[in-house]
Amino acid sequence: MTSTAFDSAALTASDTVAAPASDAVSSPAVALTIAGSEATGGAGAQADLKTFQELGVFGIANLTCIVSFDPKDNWNHRFVPVDQQVIADQLEATTAAYGAASGAAAVLDTVKIGMLGSPATISTVAAALADGQFANVVLDPVLICKGQEPGHALDTDQALKAHILPLATFVTPNHFEAQSLSGLEITDVESLKAAAVRIHEISGAAVLAKGGVRLVGPDAVDVYYDGETLEVLSAPKVGEVAVSGAGCSLAAAVTAELAKGATPLAAARTAKAFVTAGIRNRVASGAPFDALWQGGPR
Repeated sequence: MTSTAFDSAALTASDTVAAPASDAVSSPAVALTIAGSEATGGAGAQADLKTFQELGVFGIANLTCIVSFDPKDNWNHRFVPVDQQVIADQLEATTAAYGAASGAAAVLDTVKIGMLGSPATISTVAAALADGQFANVVLDPVLICKGQEPGHALDTDQALKAHILPLATFVTPNHFEAQSLSGLEITDVESLKAAAVRIHEISGAAVLAKGGVRLVGPDAVDVYYDGETLEVLSAPKVGEVAVSGAGCSLAAAVTAELAKGATPLAAARTAKAFVTAGIRNRVASGAPFDALWQGGPR
């Protein structure tokens, strides 16, 4: 698949005229990410929106926090929460424009949850999810924010498990998160399978548990389980170091595919292939980590 540069000169006056109502059937699927902004652009809402765009979905971002890595402090997170009323206002505007009662041509019924960062934000978002009539709630369960005060991080983890996990229809935990959610130690593919099953039993959601580069072996292995189907998704590792934005982009790709009507298993397979290509074509910087490029599959 080749990409072509956008030619602004080719845009004529006639191209700017609003499309007639009869063209509404061609509206793309719509997906929302409720997540943090990550200043380097490799993860968070930035990664989500780029993933949505690459997969042909109209993306919306409601921000929960601003995260910027601190190069003077081992690249730990500098975490600034967004005011709760501002978060509520974003969610109100988004659902009014695209929600079930909006009359929009493409109704917003699919949402991805990324970094929330505080019990207060979790409460605000949980209330919006309960009222939002979302058919698909994809949870990327960010259970730790490097650099946060430990007690605050623990409170946030517990609130996420209590209030957001029960609302999820699809969960994408990484190695650490899968261990935390399942209570199991994950050392190989078999224990990753057991963790995926346990998380499904706890949440009722479809699960894509990520082993990634954390498991020994030549392949990056993830496990899908939805209560009936258990499938190992495997691809050769691209290096042995985690890449920024891989988890965000995987969950966002699942979200985009679900918004377009894919089954959860098909969404998981597409997301795995999308992220593998993005890691293979990753972006280097002056930071001590590379970033996934969402344009990698092109």
